[in-house]
Amino acid sequence: MTAGAIIGVDPGRIKAGYAILDTTGAALEQGICPVERLPDRLRPLVIAHAATTIALGGGTSAKPVAVRLESLGLPICLVDEYETTRFARELYFADHPPRGWRRMLPRGLLSPGRPVDDYAAILIGRRHLEARAAPPARGDAQPPPT
Repeated sequence: MTAGAIIGVDPGRIKAGYAILDTTGAALEQGICPVERLPDRLRPLVIAHAATTIALGGGTSAKPVAVRLESLGLPICLVDEYETTRFARELYFADHPPRGWRRMLPRGLLSPGRPVDDYAAILIGRRHLEARAAPPARGDAQPPPT
């Protein structure tokens, strides 16, 4: 069991990527499933990893996916998902380096060969963890004690 784990979700209209992350941002489990089955897929993972929060990409499909995820009973935090798909491709190739003659091609010309929504979910979860750990902005800081 990983106390304090978070769930990163990359929402889509038809499918969604998900990833369970520990408090350091390491991915414990990840996958892609149809949006209508997402709550049923995540429910056992929430229990197994004692998840405390859902970090949901705040794109176009966020609202209908958030409605489905409310049944899990966890707080849902919207996260900016700007360019997560592009960075997800890079993360995918870091985990699955090209082999043979494909090693010679620039990574930007390679296609992962499968959807990378689960890698985007990892990045969304990590962005949430980074935002949570960031010190408050200067204007938001508390005045020093007198």
